[in-house]
Amino acid sequence: MKKMLFKKTILVALIAALALAAFPLTGVSASGETDTQPPAQGKAISDERLERIWARMNRRYERFGRFLDKSDVLVEKANRMIERLKEAGEPTAELEAALEAFEAAVKQVHPIYESCKGIINSHKGFDPDGKVIDADQAKETLKDLGAKFGEMHSTMDGTGRELIELMRSIWEDHKPATPETMEE
Repeated sequence: MKKMLFKKTILVALIAALALAAFPLTGVSASGETDTQPPAQGKAISDERLERIWARMNRRYERFGRFLDKSDVLVEKANRMIERLKEAGEPTAELEAALEAFEAAVKQVHPIYESCKGIINSHKGFDPDGKVIDADQAKETLKDLGAKFGEMHSTMDGTGRELIELMRSIWEDHKPATPETMEE
């Protein structure tokens, strides 16, 4: 019984890590100690930098796709946890609400994700290998894709993270006693 619970705990932790990895934070860069002037707003971005951004956005798109593919596993685990809590006579309203919010967000984010697929497949301004062929179109493509990522992030609104954290806290409150905790 303990092994199965341990395996489930590890699986929940892995899902949590996957969910957190699906929502990377926007990178921030600061000026160096010797930089006294902020970068000019109209300054051209090099083709190499556009290519790096394109590659990073493609990886982010793929990570989010994996997250969506595995969201069913998280929903199943939450449903099983709700069933076990109900059998034990424990309240489940908070977990059910978090699950419902997560499921609604995933349902809403799917069409946005699919529209990203169209942008990536058309790869305007980039050749199939991700090399810049038209810098202006490439910038526009990156801008459009970035807007879609922002829309996906705001649609999810942290519901996955909230569900996972709630499940983790419920598990911590209801985990079986170990020999160390029984001695206390």
